[in-house]
Amino acid sequence: MKKPIVAILYDFDKTLSTTDMQNYSFIPALGMKPDEFWGATGEFSKKSEVERILSYMYMMIKLSEEKGIKLTRKFLNECGKKIEYYPGVESWFSRINKYGQAHDVKVEHYLLSSGTKEIVEGSKIAKYFKEIYGCEFYFDPETQVPVWPKLAVNYTQKTQYLFRISKGATDLRDDKKINEKEKEHRIPYTNMIYLGDGMTDVPCMQVLKNNGGKSIAIYSKKDKSSIQKLVKENRVNFAFTGNYTEGSNLDKTVKSIIKQVAVNTELKRKEDETFKKLSGE
Repeated sequence: MKKPIVAILYDFDKTLSTTDMQNYSFIPALGMKPDEFWGATGEFSKKSEVERILSYMYMMIKLSEEKGIKLTRKFLNECGKKIEYYPGVESWFSRINKYGQAHDVKVEHYLLSSGTKEIVEGSKIAKYFKEIYGCEFYFDPETQVPVWPKLAVNYTQKTQYLFRISKGATDLRDDKKINEKEKEHRIPYTNMIYLGDGMTDVPCMQVLKNNGGKSIAIYSKKDKSSIQKLVKENRVNFAFTGNYTEGSNLDKTVKSIIKQVAVNTELKRKEDETFKKLSGE
């Protein structure tokens, strides 16, 4: 029997980082405060009727041009270096991988973010993700600046990545594999864990919870009102503060889920062996 895989899927802003990724370096580089940038984005979206995620991508380009900032991939990567994380995040991935290995379980980490992929790619934790799905720009080969959205990921669109990851069809350009009929998926939903910070993650949380996976709401000690609503409406399995340190409630719960997958796999192996003996195979 193959080694089981546990996929941990993460939102980024306010799930791993303490606030929106653009707030740390990009918005200050514009000479603006976060409320000003996001306020301008909301106003543009309202007036133009452009979808909100596409609106913020447009405003990043527009305001950078107005401020004389060359919005290159390199510049955005640099903006990822000053991101601040919840306690324990930077050591989390290695620790969880090690725990999985100790229980003969392969752990894979995936990012599903409506934030800017190019910023994430410059972060300290980018190397730990098997795949990073986020909003991307297409950069002109000559000018090196964005000329078109390459990919926009809004809150409901995140759910398609659950299916892709489960099936193993992670290449977005591959239209064949995603539609092929298979006996079983590479990673069943029961072996998937989703970590998100609030209402914007509800579609993913609900899909996993309804299909045997686990959904975990992450919240700041300063603001847990939206999380209380999720718990009250039974949309998540667990809710914890943003504390990824060893021995925290989040740490212990994720490890328990991994261990349960290992136990279930071993039970299935023994059942299969028993069936073969009884059937004379």
